[in-house]
Amino acid sequence: MNLALIRKLHDVRRSQWTWSPSSFFFFFSSSSLPPLEHARAHIQQLLCHCSNLNHIQQTQCFMFTRGLDQDDILLSRFIYTSSSLGFSSYAYSVFIYNHRPSIFLYNTTIWALSSANSTRAISLFNTIRMLGLRPDSYSFPFVLKAVVSSSNVVVGKQIHSQAIVAGLESHHSVATSLVQMYSSCGNVSFARNLFDGVALKHVPLWNAMIAGYAKVGDMANARNLFDFMPEREKDVVSWTALISGYTQSHNPNEAIMLFRRMQLQNVQPDEIAILAVLSACADLGAFQLGEWIHNYIEKHRLRKIVPLYNSLIDMYAKSGNISKALHVFENMKHKTVITWSTMIAGFALHGLGKEALHVFSCMEKARVKPNEVTFIAILSACSHVGLVEVGRDYFASMRSKYGIEPKIEHYGCMIDLLGRGGYLQEAKELVRMMPFEANAAIWGSLLAASTRCGDAELAAEALRHLIVLEPHHCGNYSLLSNTFAALGRWSEARMVRKVMRDKGVEKVPGVSFIEMNNRVYEFIAGDKSNVYFVGICDVLHSINRQLKVVNLNRACRGH
Repeated sequence: MNLALIRKLHDVRRSQWTWSPSSFFFFFSSSSLPPLEHARAHIQQLLCHCSNLNHIQQTQCFMFTRGLDQDDILLSRFIYTSSSLGFSSYAYSVFIYNHRPSIFLYNTTIWALSSANSTRAISLFNTIRMLGLRPDSYSFPFVLKAVVSSSNVVVGKQIHSQAIVAGLESHHSVATSLVQMYSSCGNVSFARNLFDGVALKHVPLWNAMIAGYAKVGDMANARNLFDFMPEREKDVVSWTALISGYTQSHNPNEAIMLFRRMQLQNVQPDEIAILAVLSACADLGAFQLGEWIHNYIEKHRLRKIVPLYNSLIDMYAKSGNISKALHVFENMKHKTVITWSTMIAGFALHGLGKEALHVFSCMEKARVKPNEVTFIAILSACSHVGLVEVGRDYFASMRSKYGIEPKIEHYGCMIDLLGRGGYLQEAKELVRMMPFEANAAIWGSLLAASTRCGDAELAAEALRHLIVLEPHHCGNYSLLSNTFAALGRWSEARMVRKVMRDKGVEKVPGVSFIEMNNRVYEFIAGDKSNVYFVGICDVLHSINRQLKVVNLNRACRGH
């Protein structure tokens, strides 16, 4: 509904204009109007049941015909509902036609626009004082949310100054929003100064500061602050902020240990906490714990939000149980593009290229438009099973069929596909033609492909670039040395090893993970400091002796 129609409705709202309500609004009668308070209650009920733009427009018509379009509480609720359903522009158009907006309406509209149109939200906040209104403890958090969306710390500082002038800098919700704003804009030290300056720290403020450190990967400060926080005040948000931080900082073991400690403290995890720990399980391949979490979700009837089940698919796939991942996928009623992409990537990870392509075909039939991540998964699937021609077609269709401009990750997948298929010159030509500077992943793919095909010259060229991009990556030197050795070029192989020693490049020891009794154990090759070292060696020697006996018995029976 545009502004012209809104004006028309406004002009006729008090006339004898009649409007036939649809079956959706069955509890209204067109012949007799209910009392004003009764009408308000019914409109609030309608807003609770709105699910699309048509419902929103019909509700607005009722507000106009009953003269309730200037009711601040109803109008605020209407703007909130419209925005929550994704119609922020419509909500704004309703707001600007109001002739006497209050601070209450301004706050609601700023909130409605804070994510969808942050620039307009900030502009709206700046007009409050021009109308002689005074921003309150709701105005600042809502506009600061818009600042976070735009990542504009300069504007954030200006709003901070206004909060000081208004005497609201230390108000609990304003202080929390300021800490979140500075942290999100990368100024964590400024956020900490603000945090330290608040005398009475409430739980959301603690959580905001912990999350701020976690967001930038400063887990030492995040953990110190968490440990210093009063134990009785730690809630599920506090624990989740730290668990998410460890997961994002590639420390899944610590995330899982913290999750267990959280349970011992009888803090019930919510959907966000479960999402964080599922990601850690996926990184470690902790199938048993992941399965326990799945059962926990079902047992406690957590909201079956789509991201939660997307994470379950990812966890099962990365933990080696692709059939369980498929089971979760097939039982999801609502699938987003992320759901489809995760399942395709899971099949690709297991080398099931044809199954991945079948899922993509089903995705197209379901009229779900693929995104950039989908094509990374598809091209990876083609690479795993050597479907070079199919991969070429998908790569070409990104731009021609779906209007998706390939990024360096897609070129990397395509170069890997060509290299694995033995099309080294085509892969090299694609590196030359792509509109990006080749990164370490692309040169690494070429190095691996040339090693498999015995092309020492291309391998040497790839290594020259890798030495610049990854000067201390031992695997690159080893691959080239092995290539020369396989071709019998021993002097050159020794030369590569010498360069490796001269540059001080050390071989990274191998690492393995074993899950037992819901706990993941990490083992590093040659690590004698492990508390289980002696016991592990005893078991390995015992297995070795038993294998020798078995082999000896087989040899005797063979004679």
